[in-house]
Amino acid sequence: MSTITGIKIPDSAMARAATELIRDTESELLFHHSTRVFLFGALTGEAKQLKYDPELLYIGAMFHDIGLTEQFRTSQNRFEVDSANAARRFLQDHRIPEDDIDLVWDTIALHTTPGIPPFKKPVVQLVTAGVEMDVLGLAYDQFTEEQRTLVVTAHPRGENFKEQIIDAFNDGMKHRPDSTFGTVNDDVLALKDPGFRRMNFCSIILGNAWNDSHYACMCNDPAHQQA
Repeated sequence: MSTITGIKIPDSAMARAATELIRDTESELLFHHSTRVFLFGALTGEAKQLKYDPELLYIGAMFHDIGLTEQFRTSQNRFEVDSANAARRFLQDHRIPEDDIDLVWDTIALHTTPGIPPFKKPVVQLVTAGVEMDVLGLAYDQFTEEQRTLVVTAHPRGENFKEQIIDAFNDGMKHRPDSTFGTVNDDVLALKDPGFRRMNFCSIILGNAWNDSHYACMCNDPAHQQA
């Protein structure tokens, strides 16, 4: 079993199968990113003294970006949903209880939805915390230089990770731009595609088919009021 900065990488048969699947499916960039997400998430859990299942945290971290890969290039789902569904199938194959599967599904589906994971169960919180640390640098100073160095030495970022992870996001979402509506993923397509046009929440409300004046008149008409 490998231990990095005090965190043990899960080494059960299921964890090894997950590692092999992700290594065979994802680029080196995404594999190392996913492992760092687990490590930073676990370190956050230790610092906050949260009780969590390390194996479920590992599965959530390893699968959280699989929806960006080539096998989902025709999907129109949010990539997070494709990732969560892939984890669900994997866990079902390993006869994991449904409650744990639902937990991992939520963990992955919510990892790009700011403001919600901190109020969910620890595994959900910690995968998002790991993503936010590795991609956004949030809570960077809450880790020691030694912790950061040990994690990155074991699972390198490379010199251009920031640009490369944005490219990986774009590659996984550019064929399904409507799936980014209302999410942080809009920012990726807006940066990478000059022709991308964001949908506007308020414009959709104001331009939809409801004729409120019509229904207001009907509601005020005694003939249409309920007795």
